[in-house]
Amino acid sequence: MTARSATDGNTIWAQHALTENGWQSDVSVTVDAGGTIVEVLADQPAAGSRTGILLPAVGNLHSHAFQRAMAGMTEQRGPDPRDSFWTWRKLMYGFLQHLTPDDAEAIAAFGQIEMLESGFASVGEFHYLHHQPDGRRYSNRAEMCERIAAASQSSGIGLTLLPVLYEQGGCDGRALAGSQKRFGNTIDEFARLYSDARQLIKDQPQMNIGIAPHSLRAVSQSSLSAAVSLADGQPFHIHIAEQDAEVEEVLEAWNARPVEWLLDNQAVDTNWCLIHATQMQNFETEKLARSNAVAGLCPITESNLGDGIFDGASYQQYNGAWGVGSDSNVRISLSEELRTLEYSRRLKNKGRAIFADEHRSTGRVLFDSATAGGAQAMQRRSGQIGVGQLADLMALDADSVSFIAVEKDQWLDAWLFANDDRLITDVWSAGKHLVRNGRHIDREKIEQRYRKTLSSLGQKL
Repeated sequence: MTARSATDGNTIWAQHALTENGWQSDVSVTVDAGGTIVEVLADQPAAGSRTGILLPAVGNLHSHAFQRAMAGMTEQRGPDPRDSFWTWRKLMYGFLQHLTPDDAEAIAAFGQIEMLESGFASVGEFHYLHHQPDGRRYSNRAEMCERIAAASQSSGIGLTLLPVLYEQGGCDGRALAGSQKRFGNTIDEFARLYSDARQLIKDQPQMNIGIAPHSLRAVSQSSLSAAVSLADGQPFHIHIAEQDAEVEEVLEAWNARPVEWLLDNQAVDTNWCLIHATQMQNFETEKLARSNAVAGLCPITESNLGDGIFDGASYQQYNGAWGVGSDSNVRISLSEELRTLEYSRRLKNKGRAIFADEHRSTGRVLFDSATAGGAQAMQRRSGQIGVGQLADLMALDADSVSFIAVEKDQWLDAWLFANDDRLITDVWSAGKHLVRNGRHIDREKIEQRYRKTLSSLGQKL
């Protein structure tokens, strides 16, 4: 069996399941040939694929796939005794000089199987690696987009492809230099690239497409507006307010902080996903929450790069939508993303159970928010176990010792705070049973290709 095969059975049975109607037991989930859930029934005899604790799988709303191959390479201090995101970025640009299309595909596929094994059934690929190392175009303008799509076909993961508009080196409009040339397009060139990418995925039911201006620093105001028009209601993602230096540059150039400027000058709504937003003042936090956009949080990467801590406590009070992404892919772990988000606020607020509410435990709120936010950000028909939803599902090992003395919401708490992704036994993406007994069904083949790619890159670096 390969990741490309159709669903291998139309019934999944769980001892317990978190359905759209809450926790239920002895649950039978029927899935049609297209991967859509057509029936959910409780109190049913065991049949089909049998699982322990069945959950809706989460969508990974923000990934830079190629950076998975850099994991572990960037932990030395740079020339400045106070190392930062900016020294990490220089190392990343050097790494880019050696990546071929074959490399990018192999790395993306391996990262995606790790995502699936971690409980992510889909990914939003914030894809800005468009050209050859010197900036020349490939003969196929969408060559690198095609490689990301090919990787997702190999791994089976659901894909929201987010081609990135990147046209300048800063708010002053300076030209792109060095490795940045691999990213660069004018708005007209980008429109042609986006059109080609749309054609590429149009007949792929597991794929969707959106647009991602890299950041306010990397696009002009007029091009940002043109990109909004070009997206025409498709997912629209943008890096925002990640670093203090970025905030200062936008404030000096545009007389407003990044989130403040964006919310005042664009019709930000449910189609938008603002990535990071770690550097906001309270008025921006409230206004972002009330816009109904999704805040795309990447707690592991934000910790790794020293970005800062998202004000989740205030944002939660304003009922803001959010989801999580693996971003730099330095470590791919759904449970750790959610745990890091909560623990970072505990350290900041000197309190406990920051995300919990009157009716739901911390783990339940974290999980509910991440599933809903990921589905919204990628415009994917998922996030619940209910009729009409895609069968993006994951299962936990009900026999784990972590679950002996707990039940219902506490299953989520025990998984997120007392264990890790090793509790995940199975994952389905649109009904395809891709992870069994904790391991992707094509791991050996995809990992072997990744090993060869890393060995080759290691000789060039």
